[in-house]
Amino acid sequence: MEQLLDGFATALTPTHLLLAAVGVLLGTAIGVLPGIGPAMAVALLLPVTYGMEPTGAFIMFAGIYYGGMFGGSTTSILLNTPGESAAVVAAFEGNPMARKGRGAQALAAAAIGHFTGGIIGTILIVLLAPFVAKHAVDIGAPDLFAVMVLAFIAVTSVLGASRIRGFASLLIGLTLGLVGLDEMTGQQRLTFGSLHLADGIDIVVVAVALFAVGEALWVAAHLRRKPFEPIPVGRPWLSKADLKRTWKPWLRGPVIGFPFGAIPAGGAEIPTFLSYVTEKRLSKHKDEFGKGAIEGVAGPESTASASAAGTLVTMLTLGLPTTAVAAVMLAAFQQYGIQPGPLLFQRESGLVWALIASLFIGLTLLLVLNLPLAPLWAKLLRIPRPYLYAGILFFASVGAYAVNADIFDLLLMFVIGLLGFGMRRYGLPVLPAIIGVILGPAAEQQMRRSLQLSDGSLTGLVNSPMAVIVYVIIVVILFFPLLKRFLPKPPAAAEPEREKVDA
Repeated sequence: MEQLLDGFATALTPTHLLLAAVGVLLGTAIGVLPGIGPAMAVALLLPVTYGMEPTGAFIMFAGIYYGGMFGGSTTSILLNTPGESAAVVAAFEGNPMARKGRGAQALAAAAIGHFTGGIIGTILIVLLAPFVAKHAVDIGAPDLFAVMVLAFIAVTSVLGASRIRGFASLLIGLTLGLVGLDEMTGQQRLTFGSLHLADGIDIVVVAVALFAVGEALWVAAHLRRKPFEPIPVGRPWLSKADLKRTWKPWLRGPVIGFPFGAIPAGGAEIPTFLSYVTEKRLSKHKDEFGKGAIEGVAGPESTASASAAGTLVTMLTLGLPTTAVAAVMLAAFQQYGIQPGPLLFQRESGLVWALIASLFIGLTLLLVLNLPLAPLWAKLLRIPRPYLYAGILFFASVGAYAVNADIFDLLLMFVIGLLGFGMRRYGLPVLPAIIGVILGPAAEQQMRRSLQLSDGSLTGLVNSPMAVIVYVIIVVILFFPLLKRFLPKPPAAAEPEREKVDA
């Protein structure tokens, strides 16, 4: 508790408060643009923090993170164009509400949902992260390798239209992660004799290329010529009847979202869908679902925010990014020479607790700033698409060049951007590729360490109870869809029909 109070003392200085506010505004402004989620917002704004001291930079990132999430929900509700995958569910009920002229109430329900879910999630970070970090020190190389394989399998199995596409995307990421010098032998790999590639491909270049450039090219290829008409937002306020219907979904959200965020299960997509299904089942207004039920916005938005907090537990204590944003945040830590993991709470405790304190501040600022500013965000969407994406390409180019001040990085970004465009064209999810680039080299290192400790025997990979349990979970994830096909289907669906016939 004392460390958290020290964190607040650091985060509440005027400079850091200003950085948090700027982060929230920038995150929301970029997150509000169609097709841009918090991951791209953080990736695009990563170069903005160059030259800042780490604490200030991460306090700004906390604001960008939550601002980007709320921005994604805003476009989802107003335009039926989710800014990110976690905001897809918000469109189910939010957009019908907006079309009925209740966009203001939908945005308010989303903003308060984000605040509630985020605050409860962050309280759970305070309670759980030190405990996880303390016990994570005992995890050996075989366990870490098994957990990383679980992260690969979970992300590829959960996302995308098919598992094969998910694995294809992961393979692309792992291949990009191999580029450069072998850390153990110094052997050049996939460098094609180029000295520029000897240090490997910077993760910021890959993230900006796959997210921003790939998306901009995709939109350019499918640009519709019709004018883009946003829906007027009005004043964001909730009536007593709305509050009566939303307070329970707001509190239920973290129960579903936080555990899913904390395990390597591919982020907020599954829990937001689960939350929507739960709210539909528990609602007294089932007939309104699909036509604009406010519970269908409040629950999933609270869940998404709590899930975002959960991903930070895994990222800070184990160094495992389970979502695209966490992956970009991990790249930001590495940019400052800081390696998230079990020892982070010992080595950089001041930074970590200031970051956790800034999550509370960022969420409060998000609510205070975004409730009155909702009509303004809608106006941002009036920017014609060609200008919008030209601006994104400009910022992406500046960001990639700023990494090493090297023109080669710029060329590399556009080549990988074309790859990102191809991935979208053939339905390959981008996240497994990003996870592959970041975790691939680390997983390889842990695997080789495990094999060195066991003199090259494969049993070295499964010589601990934790590793065995993780591999069992991996087998279940891989073979569950096959088992489901052979399981007999329950005949319950036929019963109501028989009753009708008898009647």
